[in-house]
Amino acid sequence: MDSNGDGIGDLNGITSKIGYLKELGVDVVWLSPIYRSPNDDNGYDISGYREIMGDFGTMEDFDRMLDALHAQGIKLVMDLVVNHTSDEHDWFKEACQSKNNPYRDYYIWSRPGEDGGPPNNWEAAFSGSAWEYHQPTGEYYLHMFSKKQPDLNWENPKVRAEVYDLMRFWLDKGVDGFRMDVITLISKPFTPDGRLPSAAIVRDGFLQPGFSMVANGPRLFEFLREMNREVLSRYAGLITVGEAPIATTQQGNELTDIETGVLDMIFHFEHMEADYAKGIDGGKWVPASLDLIEFKDIITRWQVELHGRGWNSLYLCNHDQPRPVSRFGDEGLYRVESAKMLATFLHGLQGTPYIYQGEEIGMTNMPFSSIEQCRDIESINMYRVATTVQGKPPEQVLAAIRAKGRDNARTPMQWSAAPHAGFTTGVPWIEANPNSKEVNVDAALADPNSIFHFYRQLIALRKSNRILVDGEYSLLLREHREIYAYMRTLGADRWLIVCNFGAGSPEFSLPNSEHFTSARLVIANYPLSPTHEARSFTLRPYEARIYQLL
Repeated sequence: MDSNGDGIGDLNGITSKIGYLKELGVDVVWLSPIYRSPNDDNGYDISGYREIMGDFGTMEDFDRMLDALHAQGIKLVMDLVVNHTSDEHDWFKEACQSKNNPYRDYYIWSRPGEDGGPPNNWEAAFSGSAWEYHQPTGEYYLHMFSKKQPDLNWENPKVRAEVYDLMRFWLDKGVDGFRMDVITLISKPFTPDGRLPSAAIVRDGFLQPGFSMVANGPRLFEFLREMNREVLSRYAGLITVGEAPIATTQQGNELTDIETGVLDMIFHFEHMEADYAKGIDGGKWVPASLDLIEFKDIITRWQVELHGRGWNSLYLCNHDQPRPVSRFGDEGLYRVESAKMLATFLHGLQGTPYIYQGEEIGMTNMPFSSIEQCRDIESINMYRVATTVQGKPPEQVLAAIRAKGRDNARTPMQWSAAPHAGFTTGVPWIEANPNSKEVNVDAALADPNSIFHFYRQLIALRKSNRILVDGEYSLLLREHREIYAYMRTLGADRWLIVCNFGAGSPEFSLPNSEHFTSARLVIANYPLSPTHEARSFTLRPYEARIYQLL
């Protein structure tokens, strides 16, 4: 929410909407970065860790917002971005002065490769080489993301001490924890001679995925245990969430183990790739439909293998993902039904649910008609490479951005049917979705059957039924390509969750091995007759039901 008409959401805007968050039932707010930044990557390029970006307000505004959240019993989690900084951070400016500068070793530098080019074959996340040449000193620096986001050298104990100090700064202010951006990339696989090896060749003639080389590096747990010892363990009741690309369930357990882990939970990405095209020429930007069986297998593996040991983060979207109702549901005829179904599926699982802004009213992807409407560096770079280097038709590339681009999640929150979705009285930094006249908070609050009020019911269920917190998960009907059904069990209590992931009308039948004498309907996204059958029934498009089996 923009409070001052400059077209950019701000801290005072958040403060003005805390009542809305309280009504929804959330317990914690996680903010994307609000620190001083040139904004090359929407604030994930930080130039001042102890300052508020001027567009968002002042430190006094922050303190007021934090107090207002706490007054409503809502905690605040900050985004900790310490794999890299901005190239405009004072540390990096100093590092560029000379090879002998005290800050030089705060970053990762390397002499050119044998051919005079980059030191290895890694590709950065936002296209191009992961290395940028610095002419004045004759060396390359590493950046796993934008060239304006140089990676910090965590091998240097001074860097780690700086990170721990800035963490204490925010914790001493009263924040309640951190979501740690790409934290599993901080330990790089240096060879004994201090170099970083090339990645295995996946495609001849192309740069190779660098993430596979830097995720879960050799000193990751050492660094995180030190962080826990020096900072996290000294503050009571903190919430810690680690973003963990390429994480396995084994690593998830190691990181979040109740007894020996270093974080409360992690974000893994496996289920977010169940609708990626497979093979060398596949990936995020190649159109593909959701493989529901693969999706079930991924969710089930994380549910089963972390049960009783670690803890899951539950999400279908965030600032890096498109809108779930457009991706996994139906943004048209069945927008309301499919949004409620996806919410039911997510809130029935074990873990902590994350609701991204606008998800609770069924906001959809943006119908971008030109690349000029986009603001995200990833989409803009991909469009340039795809159209100019690879020769792909612009409309084909735009279609991929409309489906998977990160800007889909970053359009203004749709508060009302007013111009610019009621987000600002000025011109928004990115256009609002034109469907805001119909899809908005005002309309949702006024409709007792809205997606918003359905989310409120699901959140209330989780807070009043231990089975949704502690119950074991078991998958049903694995081979079914339309229905995702599973059980939650806690002692003698059993809940059945059934979700239709399509617009068809499939038949659900509970396996004969599952016995019950009666069933109590807990929640559903369609009206049901009092005498409906609970063991076997026909599901309507995107229908979802939860039963307690007695």
